[in-house]
Amino acid sequence: MADINSELLNRHQAPAEQRAGRPAAAPQSDAQLITFVELLFFAYRDFTREADAVLSEFGLGRAHHRVLHFVNRHPGLRVADVLDILKITKQSLARVLKQLVDEGWIVQKAGALDRRQRLLYASEKGKALSGRLDTLQMRRVAQALEAAGPGNDASVARFLFAMITEEERTLVEALLPGPVEATATHRK
Repeated sequence: MADINSELLNRHQAPAEQRAGRPAAAPQSDAQLITFVELLFFAYRDFTREADAVLSEFGLGRAHHRVLHFVNRHPGLRVADVLDILKITKQSLARVLKQLVDEGWIVQKAGALDRRQRLLYASEKGKALSGRLDTLQMRRVAQALEAAGPGNDASVARFLFAMITEEERTLVEALLPGPVEATATHRK
């Protein structure tokens, strides 16, 4: 087992040109690309692990987390906006939202101009949970950016942004606290 782990670690060390400060060539082989696919799977697994444990204390899951996150970050979000952001069906959102409202994590209010609109707000309880989950995940991201080395924040942000479908990038960028290019300056 030690030989396998050593081989895996050696295989994923930065190429010589990158260690020397020169940019590495873009991945060209299927083997290199599948490595990135698998790294994304493992990164997502670990990115969500701590938050999942906290959510399970309350009988909530990842779908609840995503809804609560965006409602907390964008108070007064319309139900239609949540559907557009998360790309989920009305039926799946209805189930998740009902539980979040019934348990007091989210509050619904009618729109001022259109009473049919349902505007969503995180309750104090919801804000506290969302903040707790954000703190866990921001800590993990900060550690990963630190490990990536100085000056890599912008590259990581550009990579993640490029993973988003081109048609959705404008919507996503509008939801972010600042431009993708400025992400490196937002980290403390």
